[in-house]
Amino acid sequence: MDSAISTAARALSVADPLTALKHVALRSDAPALALRGIAMAQLGEFAHARTLLGRAAHKFGEREPIARARCVVAGAEVALATRDLAGADRGLDAAAALLARRGDHANAAFARLVQVRRWTLLGQVERAGRVLDQLVLAEVPARLQAVLNLAAADLAIRRVDAPGAAQSFARALDAARRSRIPPLVAEAEAAERQLAIPVARARERQGERLLLLHELPAVWASGKLVIDACRRELRLAGQMLSLVTRPILFELLLALGESAPADVARDALIGRVFGAKRVNDSHRVRLRVELSRLRRLLRPLAEVRATAAGFALVPRDGGGCCLLLPPADSDASALLALLGGGEAWATSALALALGKSQRAVQRALGTLERDGKVRSVGAGRARRWIAAPSAGFATTLLLVAREALG
Repeated sequence: MDSAISTAARALSVADPLTALKHVALRSDAPALALRGIAMAQLGEFAHARTLLGRAAHKFGEREPIARARCVVAGAEVALATRDLAGADRGLDAAAALLARRGDHANAAFARLVQVRRWTLLGQVERAGRVLDQLVLAEVPARLQAVLNLAAADLAIRRVDAPGAAQSFARALDAARRSRIPPLVAEAEAAERQLAIPVARARERQGERLLLLHELPAVWASGKLVIDACRRELRLAGQMLSLVTRPILFELLLALGESAPADVARDALIGRVFGAKRVNDSHRVRLRVELSRLRRLLRPLAEVRATAAGFALVPRDGGGCCLLLPPADSDASALLALLGGGEAWATSALALALGKSQRAVQRALGTLERDGKVRSVGAGRARRWIAAPSAGFATTLLLVAREALG
């Protein structure tokens, strides 16, 4: 390996792309192209980075399979940054297997981490967790340990495992500090602050309070009927009923839950759920139909009783009712609450679930995207929206090991 390549690789390993480019910017051999690609990625020039990494992989060819595999892994990370989830998976599994066989454990672990982050974005939390649990942290450098733990924390948050998330964040911050990479330390510190941000509001007869992540399991296990407007779920004593695909029924349930144990007038239900300004007989018939459907779904957990004035929600065990609402009373907060489960949502599905117009949802998504809180995947009718992971795109971790480039 020549001195220019070695110096550039060392600069990239500590997130100093400008120094790296001083040594390889005018070169077009395969190692220099690979390092230029990583430098461009660290500077945020993702399209140029993918082109350079592709050229490097082509030049390495079959004669240098390890270096070529490392370029594939780096290219997959850049694809993940641009949310090209199909491109992030292209050739990655084969590259990871080859690197593991050849003893490059750090880059093999990094390849698996790209897979973990991709599956997390796609909502495949359990699959991502199984792969992450198999990674051996002792064999990788501190900078990679940091991002592995950030990924573990993100999975723990999606599982509502606050203690697990706190432990992973602490390990990530410790590893980031040992790596002595300032952008990575800043990323770990910013991610850790998520645990101090409210994730929901609990509304009961006694009043309303904000909840942190670690308080959610206690609410779910309280023995009360919990109507979770963040996840569109109903919970009671370990039982869970999802109403994500039944927005009308969930809105009925929410209206009844807000007044429980008191009843809600029929006309008030019709006006809220159906948006009717003048109630007529067809509205009353539709209300009876929807309430009948709701009763069948709620039978194991609660009962909807008819009263002289309207209808009342009564939990089966006679306990109270608790509503979990988004942290703020806004469209943006409700959208973040829905996307927090990890699933990819179409704009039309979000609009249906929230009972809002598609245009209003698009405006809210645009604001959240500018703030870096949500990401889009795909284009046109295939476009889907996902929540941004707690760990951002760690360009400091694009790994093409120094010893592979000579």
